[in-house]
Amino acid sequence: MARAHPQLIRARLDTLHPTQLTVGLAEVDAKRRMWQQLKRKARAAALEDHWFPCVLGPRQRYYIVDHHHFGMALLQEQVNEVSLLVLKDLSFVDADSFWEVMAFNQWAHPYDAQGVRRSFERIPPRILDLQDDPYRSLAGLLRRAGGFAKDTTPFSEFLWADFFRRRIEKQALGKLGAKVQARAMKLARSQDARYLPGWVGQIVD
Repeated sequence: MARAHPQLIRARLDTLHPTQLTVGLAEVDAKRRMWQQLKRKARAAALEDHWFPCVLGPRQRYYIVDHHHFGMALLQEQVNEVSLLVLKDLSFVDADSFWEVMAFNQWAHPYDAQGVRRSFERIPPRILDLQDDPYRSLAGLLRRAGGFAKDTTPFSEFLWADFFRRRIEKQALGKLGAKVQARAMKLARSQDARYLPGWVGQIVD
């Protein structure tokens, strides 16, 4: 029996449905700046090499399960079409069961900008409608600075965002400058964070 391979297709970026409520807008801005520095050929190559993993859902709509930040950045940069990697066809599943199946497969993260779980109906239909969670931006900054390693655990950076949310008051975030980043780096290397995916601290007996 032939082994099934994931399906690759092209689709309009503005028609893709997100599977989370928030992004870190500072991280979106960083991706926009990186995109703006690329020449035309480099942009074309980046789009050719980058696939948005997705699930085909009810009414033949595609639900992206990762890369929401890059997707929002591209939309803000007027990019219209991207490549999709179709992980699963769930178009036959009824609408009432669809999100439960998505949650079971860890393909949905219905938590708001305060880290509170909401109903799946609160997930917006468009990527551009995602809320800003500054703690998610902080987590992204810390990962790029080596505060923790990139990990394949679904929504791992949201776990780090919630870790910081419980330890750094929102008014202290400011513009995510050097002071709050240094504080977050110390927390990220602490023993309290050792349960988190990608932790790079040292275990103390």
